[in-house]
Amino acid sequence: MTTRWTVTLTKAGRTKISYPAAQVSDDGDRISVRAPWAADGVKDFGFVRFEPGDVFVEHFWRTRWYAVKEVWSGAGILKGWYCDVTRPAVVRGGEIVVDDLDLDLWVPADRASVLRLDEDEFAASGLAASDPEAAAQAVRALDALDDQARSAPGLAALLV
Repeated sequence: MTTRWTVTLTKAGRTKISYPAAQVSDDGDRISVRAPWAADGVKDFGFVRFEPGDVFVEHFWRTRWYAVKEVWSGAGILKGWYCDVTRPAVVRGGEIVVDDLDLDLWVPADRASVLRLDEDEFAASGLAASDPEAAAQAVRALDALDDQARSAPGLAALLV
């Protein structure tokens, strides 16, 4: 029997999105789930499109300040990795809750580029003033993800 979860992404204390997911694994620190694209319609970022039929294999850590999402097309082709900088995941009562801290990273499947996203939103969020330690953790997490993405083994090395 597959364990089912509800993944809830919050931002600034409010729920952004909540969706069902099926557990892939849980080693006590990293919990991995599989979920279909949960938003309505297509989200075209210019560098990637998320659309109905896409499947996300999402990896959340209870001790790390990020989540890594493998994005697969409905045909089973890897589109790339979308990384959210978040507070460590809270896993309880059938729910995985992650608090989004605005910073993101995108790496396409061919690893030809590494895109740091939403640094302007992060700066405008006021987190550096309201919670300087969390802001510092967020910046360190983005830098660590960027370094890992550019390394020979890439982000996939975090997921083994």
